[in-house]
Amino acid sequence: MNFTQQSDPIALFKEWFITAKESGTTLYESMSLSTSSPTGSPSSRMVLLKGFDARGFVFFTNYNSRKSREIEQNPKASLLLHWPILERQVRIEGDVTRATMDESKYYFETRDRGSQIGAWASKQSVAIEGASLVDEVKKIEERFEGQEVPLPPFWGGYRVSPRRIEFWQGRPDRLHERLLFEREAKDKWSTKLLYP
Repeated sequence: MNFTQQSDPIALFKEWFITAKESGTTLYESMSLSTSSPTGSPSSRMVLLKGFDARGFVFFTNYNSRKSREIEQNPKASLLLHWPILERQVRIEGDVTRATMDESKYYFETRDRGSQIGAWASKQSVAIEGASLVDEVKKIEERFEGQEVPLPPFWGGYRVSPRRIEFWQGRPDRLHERLLFEREAKDKWSTKLLYP
C-alpha cells in the first residue's frame, strides 16, 4: 500500500477493518476507549466498535457508567484498534456526542435477549451491595417475561467524531509507516507521514 496516495481516512479505515475481519482475528472490532475526568485523570477500557461512517465511530454503553460520566463532563476521547497479526493499529482522537435514540434502539434490538436483560440488570461501574447480579437478572427476566425487552432509558450509543486518525503499519527493522490525517474542514483532511 502506498500511504501517500490515500486521501480519505474513513475509506482507508474501512479497508483495514475488512482485512482485520477476514484475517480471522478474534474480536477484530475491539478497541481501547480512553476518556478523562474534568481534571485530566485518564482511564481506558475495551469496548466494541459497532459502526462507523463519515460522521464517526460508534460504541454502546450504560449512560451511568464511569466512561459515560467522564464523557458527559469532558466530551473528548481517543480510540485505539490493534491487529497484531497484521502489524497494524489505528489511533483516533475526537469529540464525543450521543447517538440518536433511534440508532440506539435499532442496535439494541439486534442484541440477543440475554444481552438485553444484562443491560437492564447491570448498574455499570457501581459497587455490588446486597442483591447479586444474578438476582438482578432474575428480576428483569420476570419483569419482561413474555414480551420484548425495551431499550433502557439509561443505555445507548456514543459517536466519536474524529479530528485526528493515525494509521500505523509495522515494517522490518522497526521502520514502521505512520500516516496521520488531521481534519481541516467537514470533508477536508490534511495528511503527513510521521517518523516511527
